[in-house]
Amino acid sequence: MKALSCRACNCLAFFAAVGAMAFALYLEHVDGLEPCPLCVFQRVAMIATALIFFTAFAHNPKVTGQRIYAVLAIIASGIGVAIAARHSWLQHLPPDEVPACGPGLNYLLEAFPMVDVFQIVFNGSGECASISWRFLGLTLPEATLLVFVGFILFAVFQFFYTKVCHIKGAAL
Repeated sequence: MKALSCRACNCLAFFAAVGAMAFALYLEHVDGLEPCPLCVFQRVAMIATALIFFTAFAHNPKVTGQRIYAVLAIIASGIGVAIAARHSWLQHLPPDEVPACGPGLNYLLEAFPMVDVFQIVFNGSGECASISWRFLGLTLPEATLLVFVGFILFAVFQFFYTKVCHIKGAAL
């Protein structure tokens, strides 16, 4: 049995990220969960990760190019890990330490420079601390954190084993 090619692996990772985004949109539009500002930032990181994997799939580069895409995926997923970890931390604060609810992200984007928006969002707000969804004991930010960690592990694997993929891999 042949190993999957790097191209096939990038396609699978792309569809995993698209699946995560589709689930987030399902929770928003079908189940009625409104995303908080940190949720929106996690979505941006997920979309960036998906675009990197899609570009790597479409480009199908040789070893050096695949390693560059792997580093970009690690960076995008690392940003997602940081956002999801912060979000999870806010959700586990004692109730008396939870920050007060702030203005919505749309207002922040209209009223403040982008640097201030990042600072305000990462300080958190009460809406980011609420837990409105659980699966297998994990909150949505915790589940998203695990997905991003999975993408990082996948990209690290691809970085170190890209040469093997191109020698032994099958075409998609």
